This record gives sequence, structure tokens and C-alpha cells, in this order.
Amino acid sequence: MTQSNPNPDKPPKSPPPPPRPQLIVGLGNPGAKYDGTRHNIGFVVLDALAKACQIPMAENKKFQGHFGEGMAGGTKLRLLKPTTYMNNSGQSIRAVLDWYKIDPQAVLVVYDDMALPVGRLRLRLSGSAGGQNGMKSAIAHLGTQNFPRLRLGIGSKEGDAISHVLGSFAPSEKGAIEEVVHWAVGAIEIAAKDGVEKSMNLYNNRVVG
Repeated sequence: MTQSNPNPDKPPKSPPPPPRPQLIVGLGNPGAKYDGTRHNIGFVVLDALAKACQIPMAENKKFQGHFGEGMAGGTKLRLLKPTTYMNNSGQSIRAVLDWYKIDPQAVLVVYDDMALPVGRLRLRLSGSAGGQNGMKSAIAHLGTQNFPRLRLGIGSKEGDAISHVLGSFAPSEKGAIEEVVHWAVGAIEIAAKDGVEKSMNLYNNRVVG
């Protein structure tokens, strides 16, 4: 038997908006030999964000990564660069969530995406890993796909995908990368202050040049 609405003139309540990001995670591989590689653009964004917000980062063995916390635009932010290597990034993220009792929906993960051209970024509220092993690990350890992510394009080319993601950006790409990293920092700050959806509207359609 179908139950009738006891208040037919009252519209149903809309679901609450997702929580604003509290933990920002940049994915990458530790070690000097990976510095500047396409796969480490998540680390580059976290470094730029930490500098912009004046949040010091330091090694934290408990969290298996470099960690820092501070204020950004009046909002408390925690920043994390897992040092577990890309494929085990979820272990580090889970450790921070458990320690601070953070909801998975309040995590924003930043990483590289071969499906997007260099100079593009895409912010989403949820979704699959899209073949990115760090995100596969994050989803497995968080137990859900329902957390926001910021993807930065690294382009693709025919041949070995591993050599592409572990290679460096071409000199001709450096200007676009600098600009899109700057946008990524702004997108994260807006998401933390005003919500992910507002940031999506402001940044998802931007194209370098």
C-alpha cells in the first residue's frame, strides 16, 4: 500500500549539499627521480596550494606522507601528499581520515588524467578511478567513489602509457602547466570556502590560451 504525503502542499526536502573539502590530497610518487613527471602533477598542485596558503608541510610517519594543516580563506584545511607510492595512496588517506574522523565526502583528491589534454582541469563530486591506480587505491580504502576529485590533463600519446606518465612535460607544455596549476589552487580554495559545485561552475570550462 502506497503511503500518501501527509503534507501534500509542502515540497519534499532536497538532500543536503555535500560537505566542503577538509582534506586535500595530491597524488604522486616520492623521490627526486619522479619530480617534474606527469604522474606527479598532484604533488605540484599541493606544493603550490601549501605555498599560497602558507601551510607548512612535514613528513608524518603515522600518515605515511607529507602532511600540513592551516587556514585558507577562513577555512581549516589539511593537506596530504602520500609517500606510499602511487598504487598504495589509499593507505595514507585512510590513516588521516581515521585519525581526524573525516567523512570520505570531505576529501578532495588531485591527480593526473591522460584523458584530458594538457591545460585542462576537471572537478567532479564523484566517479570511478578511470584507470588511475592511485585513485583505485583511494576508492578501495575509502570504501566509496562518492568523494570529490580534481583531475589535471597530462595528455596522451600512442605507445607505452607508463613511459608517458613517468616522463617529464615538454618545454612547450610548461607554460600551460603553470597556468593550470594556478587555476587548480584557486579551484580548491573556492571549493573549500563555497562548495565544490560553485568551483566546478567557475573552473571546469577553462582552457589555457
